[in-house]
Amino acid sequence: MPAPKSPNIPASAVPARRWPNRVSRALWALFTVGVGTFLLYPILVSMNFLFLFGKSPSLEELENPRVEQPSQVFTADGVLLGRYFRENRSPVPLSKMSPWLIKALISTEDVRYQDHAGIDPIAIARAVAGAATGGSGGGGSTITQQLAKNLYKTRRQENTGLLGHVPLVGTLISKTKEWLTAVELERRYTKDEILALYFNTVEYGSQAYGVKVAAKTFYSTSPDSLTVEQAAMLVGMLNNPTAFNPKFHPERAKTRRDLVLTRMGQAGVLSAAQVQAEQATPIVLRYQVEKHVDGPETYFRGAISQAANAWCKQNGYDLYRDGLRVYTTIDSRMQEYAEEAVQKKMKTLQRSFDNFWRNRDSNPWVDEDGKEIPNFIETQMKRTEQYKALAAQYKGRPDLLDSALHRKHPTKVFTWKGDGDTTLMLSPLDSLAYYKHFLHAGMMTMDPFTGQIKAWVGGLNYRFFQYDHVKQGKRQAGSTFKPFVYLTALDNGYSPCDRIRDERVTIKYVEDGKPMEWQPDNVTREYTGMNMTLRYAMARSVNSVTAQLTEKVGWENVAKYANKVGIRSKLLPVPSIGLGSGGDVSVFEMVNAYSTFVNQGFRTEPMLITRIEDANGNVLAQFDPQQKRVIPAETAWLMTYMLRGGMEEPGGTSQALWDYELWKKNNQIGGKTGTTSNYSDGWYMGITKDLVTGVWVGGEDRSIHFLNSQQGEGGRMALPIFGTYMEKLYQDPDLDIRMGPFPQPTVKINKKYTCVTAEPRRRREEVVDTIVVDNLLENLNNGTVPLPDSLGGQQ
Repeated sequence: MPAPKSPNIPASAVPARRWPNRVSRALWALFTVGVGTFLLYPILVSMNFLFLFGKSPSLEELENPRVEQPSQVFTADGVLLGRYFRENRSPVPLSKMSPWLIKALISTEDVRYQDHAGIDPIAIARAVAGAATGGSGGGGSTITQQLAKNLYKTRRQENTGLLGHVPLVGTLISKTKEWLTAVELERRYTKDEILALYFNTVEYGSQAYGVKVAAKTFYSTSPDSLTVEQAAMLVGMLNNPTAFNPKFHPERAKTRRDLVLTRMGQAGVLSAAQVQAEQATPIVLRYQVEKHVDGPETYFRGAISQAANAWCKQNGYDLYRDGLRVYTTIDSRMQEYAEEAVQKKMKTLQRSFDNFWRNRDSNPWVDEDGKEIPNFIETQMKRTEQYKALAAQYKGRPDLLDSALHRKHPTKVFTWKGDGDTTLMLSPLDSLAYYKHFLHAGMMTMDPFTGQIKAWVGGLNYRFFQYDHVKQGKRQAGSTFKPFVYLTALDNGYSPCDRIRDERVTIKYVEDGKPMEWQPDNVTREYTGMNMTLRYAMARSVNSVTAQLTEKVGWENVAKYANKVGIRSKLLPVPSIGLGSGGDVSVFEMVNAYSTFVNQGFRTEPMLITRIEDANGNVLAQFDPQQKRVIPAETAWLMTYMLRGGMEEPGGTSQALWDYELWKKNNQIGGKTGTTSNYSDGWYMGITKDLVTGVWVGGEDRSIHFLNSQQGEGGRMALPIFGTYMEKLYQDPDLDIRMGPFPQPTVKINKKYTCVTAEPRRRREEVVDTIVVDNLLENLNNGTVPLPDSLGGQQ
């Protein structure tokens, strides 16, 4: 039987079979693109393709991880002053850590740590499954991944590319970076090295980074001495250092610690009995948190950090991260003696100041007539940040603002009694008035030849008074500015033996096109009529002679010379500039300027840092003295000769220094007292063959001061601090600061300049009666008859 024939169906009637082929090709294309993307994705992430993914750690960063370490600051004699850090850590090797730390960490965070290569697929799958079912499958990150995140900050804003800002996509990219970095870390480091890096980089809370600082912060112990319970507590805190901090959240911290102990039991590193026993152990802390800048709170620390930070910025370092060693010029022994001298004198002076105003039944803020300034505290209060904050808080409610300003509450304040502080019930207004009663001080010592600052006391107590009176504070210098007048004269042909009569004079000048007159007053308001040598006049700080000499040399020139030798503040060229009224200056500037005299005319830039090393002791920078000749050596030596007059000339203003043990081995000291017109500022500038020291004493405001010279002059307020300090320096044999005369000048000095050869070594009360001297000098023929050497006569 023949086979049936197929029906003759037209080709156009047969349905097309193209649809499945198109879908298949599309699927294959998607599959190929997906596989390609999957394979290329890690490469694109690691190379930050088109800036889409953000920066990943470089090969150099992986091989040399930059762990943040605190920088240390040392004195010139090797004493640790303190540290600077953002993340306070001190790395230690794994061998110096308790084995319980390692067991607790692996048991809790990564039980398969020894078996994976940086990524644990089982942990990731468990975490994904837990998230999909709404439960918790635990964390998927390995210890190595956590290290990658901590070490290289893969989730920081600066490491985020364009796609990183897209929700979920950013998380995926960050995780990818951690995976890739973890794999690279496993390739380059051993498991033990990774654990050491981990323990030294993670945060434990309370500003403690790294296990060494954490052990010290929470238990006052070292990492190798941690017990099982302590190790479990620290490891438990890693999950959330704030929430599980045992100091502030002890119940939550104990729960977390007990979980870690349970995990250790499950991992077989503790028996069930051990777990139970350790979980029953109460939390016992020996808590001592460290601040971002630890060490003693001192005024010069701010200047040091400012200088160090400036260098770091210029050279690509971070003072708070790079573990630098900063060596300063400060000598810890000299600093201690300086602080002791300030504390001793200021405590006594404050008592005298309080009694002075208590006897007058008045507050010490007074006007030029000595009358108390009304509403002084209220006016000063409005300038404070506290007032501004309260005013903003109670805006439109003056009644509430006034109530807040008068509301009393317990306030810890500075006191000279007891341990240095006490708690009083004070309102904001009361507190401000309390502090306005204090006298303050600033003191600095510098080596004039190197510019190295050896001591810096910026105030009474940095904890309560953070305003620095060495460099930040500026006040009129009073008579300590007079040497710049005599410097101008000596450098322009005058000699110390030239004479000017002490008499009342009228100085005529022009101001803003108008003729003006000024009559300078001597401190005593009396004029001796003596035809004084310049050295004698400066030694006795005679205003009338200084004013006349200023007119002769030109007040503009006095300002120029002061700027030359080290005064950087703006000075007004006014007739009274020689009396210190040409502008405000700092102790820092004055010490620098006087140092130019001792350093034979070279102005040396003051310096606080001698060298900076890296964490391994390699010298990164060495700072050498920077000097510039600004006046001739002859002029400089003559200025030291002039300044010695304060001790050597009869009635010199420095002769209170005879009361101190400073006069052995032909020791010579030069100096100048200074007092402003209303006794608001007392100064003393002292020079020796080795050191220059400046001291300022005064109230926080110019209106706070004594009313007479018996208490308020520089010779009584500032000079005793210098004398006490120098006694201590000379008595310390380890300092090698020896008594002796100023070195002989390196240039030949004209004999006519040395108008005093005999130096009266007498106490102030033994000096020849000034009335006799005045009568004798008045009978001389305008200074043409030679005087006895002891009276400043010319040979």
